[in-house]
Amino acid sequence: MDSTVIMLVTAAVFGWGVVSKRLARADLTAPIVFIVVGALLAWAGLVDGPEESAALTPLVEVTLVWVLFSDAARLPLRDLRHDVGRYARLLGIGLPLTVLLGWALSAWFWPGLGLWLALFVGAALAPTDAALGVPVVTNPVVPSRIRQLITVESGLNDGIVTPVVMVAIAGTAAAAGLEGHEGAGHAVVQLVLGVLIGGAVGAIGGWLLRLARRRSLAAEDFAGIAVLALALLSYATALVLDGNGFVAAFCGGLAFGACAGRRAPEELVFLEQMGELVSVLVWLAFGAVAVPIMLERVDARMVLYAVLSLTVVRMLPVALALVGARFSRRTVLFVGWFGPRGLASLVFALLALEALGPVADDAVAIVTVTVLLSVLAHGLSAAPVAARYGAAEAATGPEPGGPVDVIALRPGAASRRG
Repeated sequence: MDSTVIMLVTAAVFGWGVVSKRLARADLTAPIVFIVVGALLAWAGLVDGPEESAALTPLVEVTLVWVLFSDAARLPLRDLRHDVGRYARLLGIGLPLTVLLGWALSAWFWPGLGLWLALFVGAALAPTDAALGVPVVTNPVVPSRIRQLITVESGLNDGIVTPVVMVAIAGTAAAAGLEGHEGAGHAVVQLVLGVLIGGAVGAIGGWLLRLARRRSLAAEDFAGIAVLALALLSYATALVLDGNGFVAAFCGGLAFGACAGRRAPEELVFLEQMGELVSVLVWLAFGAVAVPIMLERVDARMVLYAVLSLTVVRMLPVALALVGARFSRRTVLFVGWFGPRGLASLVFALLALEALGPVADDAVAIVTVTVLLSVLAHGLSAAPVAARYGAAEAATGPEPGGPVDVIALRPGAASRRG
C-alpha cells in the first residue's frame, strides 16, 4: 500500500468522523460509505484488490478477535436469565437451522462448490449484525424486550458459528489438497482447545482486573488498554498452544464478562472504539478486495440466493424457533426480517480468501452479494420498519412482562444513529 492510498484512506476515516451524523440522517451508514470507498480505490487502480488479500490478514484477524471478545464480554449474562428461553430458541434452534438451510440451498444452487465450501457459505451468512440497523435496537418505540432479543442474538451468534466456519474452511482446504492444512478433524481439536484456553485467559484476566480495582492497584486510564491486550492475549495464547484463536477470543470475552464485575462494560469502551476503527477499515478492504471478485462472477442466481438468504433462510428458522414463545405474528416477522448480514460475514469471507485463494472465489462472491444487499436493504428499511412496528405494538397495550434495560450497541454503532 503506497502513500497515496494511505492518505486517501485516512482522509476517508477523518471525513466520516466529521460528517457521520449528517450522513446517517440520509441513511448512509459507515458500511455503505467505506465499501464504496474501497471499490473506488480498486476501480482507480490504486490497489489490486484480490492480490492484497494476504496483506490484509493481520487487520482482518485482529478485527474479528476484538469484535468477538467485546460482543461476548458486554453481555451481562446474569441479567438475561428472565428471557433466557427466548435467547436459547434463536441461538440453539434458529441459528443451526439457518446454517443448515443456507448450506442445503447453496449446495443445490452450486453443486460445484462441494459440501465443505457450501457449508462455509451457509455458516458465514448465518450471523447477524444489529449495528447495520441501529434504529431497530435504539428506537424506544420498539418494545424493549424485542430490542434486547435482537441485540443479544447478534452479540452471540457470530461467536457460536465461528467454529463451523473454521471447520468448513479446513475441510475445503483438505479436499482441495492445499498445503499446510490438516483437515476438519484437526480443526475440531483446535476448537476444543480454543474454548478451554480462551475461557481460562478471560476468567483469570477478569478476576485479576477486578482484584486490582478493589485494591486500587490499576490506573483507571489504562484499564481499557489492558482489556484490549487481554483480548489479543487469549487469541495469541491459543495459537501458541495449537488452539483456535477466534474461538478463544469469544470464550475469553464470555469469561471476562462473567468475572470482571460490574465495571466491565466501562473497561470495554476503549476496546470497542478500537474495534470500530478497524471495522471500518475492514469494510473498506471488503470493497477493494471482494467487490471486484463479485463483479466478475455475479449473476441472477447469486442475486436470487442473496434474496432467499435474507428472507426464507433467515425468517423460516426464526419462525420455527419462536413457536410457542407467545409472540405475535407481527413480532415474529419483525425479528425474522431484521437479520442483517454484516461484519462477521465479510470477515469470514476475507479469511476464506486468504486461506483458500482462488478456490474460495465463488463462495466469496456469494457472500459479497448477500452482504451488499443486506447493507442496503436493512440499512434503508430499519428506521421506517421499526417505527411502524413499534406504533403497532404500542396500540396493543403495555409491553408484556414490563420493560427492561437494553444492552447498548458498540459505541461507534450507536453514534451512527445520529
